[in-house]
Amino acid sequence: MIKRRISQDLKIGMEEYPAVTLFGPRQCGKTTIAKELFPSYSYANLEDSQTRLLAETDYQEFFTKFPEPVIIDEIQRVPELLSAIQVRIDLNHKAGQYLITGSQQIPLKNAVAQSLAGRTLVMNMLPLSLAELSDAGINLDRDTQLVAGFMPFMYKEKGHAPSDYYRSYIDTYLERDIAGINAVQDLSKFRIFLTLLAGRVGQLVNNSSLSVEVGVSSTTIGYWLSILEASHIIFKLQPWYASRSSQVVKTPKVYFCDTGLLASLLGIETPSQMLRDPLLGNVFENMVVLEALKESLNSTVAKNLYFFRNSNGLEIDLLEKQGEFLSLFEIKSGKSLDKKFIRSIKNFRMHYPDLQGNDVPGTVIYSGEDVPSFDGVSFVNYKKTASLFSSRKEKFRLEF
Repeated sequence: MIKRRISQDLKIGMEEYPAVTLFGPRQCGKTTIAKELFPSYSYANLEDSQTRLLAETDYQEFFTKFPEPVIIDEIQRVPELLSAIQVRIDLNHKAGQYLITGSQQIPLKNAVAQSLAGRTLVMNMLPLSLAELSDAGINLDRDTQLVAGFMPFMYKEKGHAPSDYYRSYIDTYLERDIAGINAVQDLSKFRIFLTLLAGRVGQLVNNSSLSVEVGVSSTTIGYWLSILEASHIIFKLQPWYASRSSQVVKTPKVYFCDTGLLASLLGIETPSQMLRDPLLGNVFENMVVLEALKESLNSTVAKNLYFFRNSNGLEIDLLEKQGEFLSLFEIKSGKSLDKKFIRSIKNFRMHYPDLQGNDVPGTVIYSGEDVPSFDGVSFVNYKKTASLFSSRKEKFRLEF
């Protein structure tokens, strides 16, 4: 099994809280890591119809069959079970009794907040990272990696076709998660919307434009975006602004939580197709942004990740804010040093001199070799993205 970097903090969370709730997309490895880290726990999978019926009708009998400590998988299937867990925690406030997983937060997120507030640590998990694959001795070339994506299933054994897997993944998502909650009346239009959104990856979200192309209202587009985000299909990168000035764009960008899923929606099935596709740069940017996010989630050290764009067209692909300090990142799929890659970083330093003067760190993440400094900017290969955002630190803990 590929070792997951979230393991350490998941174990710590189970030592400190009565429950840990682990959210993440379907098939990203939540069940695998839960069973691997806690092999002696009871295991209840609420996707199983009989187990689900027992949880719905007789929670006392449910916990007789699955005594604590217990792993409860796919809690979104029986969110009312959270109330029973709350009662049991209040009777016995012992750490590490419940490891709860959920692959969809509609309406699970509110249910967890209401029932288990102060009783559970909420963690989020995404598919495999480049660093985790490298640790396991798996190193694919850029275009193969973009098409293969990061779902653990693709790396269990050789011979899997990404196009088949991700096509099935999309169909299952639409049939089980979307149709199951009756959130979308017309699945055919939702599928069109999903494909159009893939074509806009890494771009500003324009609900009005999408509504015209799909044939639904702008309000509906906004609701569908929230469904995709809650289902861990997309991730919204919010803009950063130095002031409240209207000169700065405040619309988020959309990225997909797996490049294999994104490639499938774009109809890209092979590395050679990826190399030739006009959206190669966008898909590559998607991968790098998600690598930064994965490092944040895997270390549970909050990362303030943004992009920057003002009304004059100055744009920074990725910006990290730690306290009062900023770091700027440009993301380019190319392999050669190019002064055009650093133009935005230099312009940002020049136009915002009050922000650390000219000392705002700048890095280009690209497909070439590492170069410590090129005209005042570092160039780092994309496979080392995690190291740029790695800042594990000891947390303050109250002792008395």
